Amino acid sequence: MRLLAFETATEACSVAISVDGRVLERFEIAPRRHAELALPWAEVLLAEAGVARSQVDAVAVSRGPGAFTGVRLGIGVAQGIALALDRPVIAVSTLAVLAEGVVGSLSQQVPEAGDHNVMAAIDARMGEVYVGTFSRRAGDVVALMPEVVAKPEDVAVPEGSGWIAVGTGFAAADGALRSRFADQLARVDAQALPRAGHLVRLAEAAFARGEALAPERVEPAYLRNNVALTLAEQQRLRAG
Repeated sequence: MRLLAFETATEACSVAISVDGRVLERFEIAPRRHAELALPWAEVLLAEAGVARSQVDAVAVSRGPGAFTGVRLGIGVAQGIALALDRPVIAVSTLAVLAEGVVGSLSQQVPEAGDHNVMAAIDARMGEVYVGTFSRRAGDVVALMPEVVAKPEDVAVPEGSGWIAVGTGFAAADGALRSRFADQLARVDAQALPRAGHLVRLAEAAFARGEALAPERVEPAYLRNNVALTLAEQQRLRAG
C-alpha cells in the first residue's frame, strides 16, 4: 500500500509516505509555516520513494483536535490531493496519533509487555486541554472514552494506575494536569508532538478495516464549539 499522510494539527508540521510498510517522513516544529512546508515536502517524499502521485492509494490526515488553523489546513490539503487523484481519505484523531507514538515505541522496545494505557493531551490554550484516553490492544490504538476539551481540574480522573501520559497538555497551565494525576502516571512526556510517521500506522489499520472516506465526507474534530473568540472574549480570558 502507498499512503501519503499529513499532520499539521499542532505547532509541528510533518508529512510522511508509507510504501509497503517503509516510512519516509519530514518533521519540523514550525509554527505558522505549515502551508509553506506541507505540499513541497509531499513532493520531495514522493520523489524519494520513487512513487508517482497517481500511484498513491489513499491520503491520511490528522483530523484534530488541535489548532483550528492547522487542522483546517491539513484537511484541506488532504482533500485537495485526494479529489485530484480520485482517492479516499483516512482521517485519524490527533490524540490517537500521539498515543500511537508512545505505545508503538514501547511495544518495539518490550514486545512482551502487553497492553499500554495512555492519556494523550494537547494544550488547547485559554486554560484548557484536549484529552483522550487509549489502550493498545492487538497492535492497535483503541479509544477508551470520548475525547474532551476541558480545564485540567475538570478532566475526569482515569481508573487505575500505570498510565502513560503524553503531549503538551501535561505542561499547560503550569503542569496542572500532570500534578492532578501524579499518583496514576507511570511516565510523562510533556514535549511530545504528533507525527505523520505515527499517523500512517493508524491510517493503514483504519484502511484495512474499511474506514476510508470520500474526501468531501471528512470533517474536523475541533471539540470546542466556539473555535474563534471575539477580541473582547480573549481579553476577558487573559484578565481572568
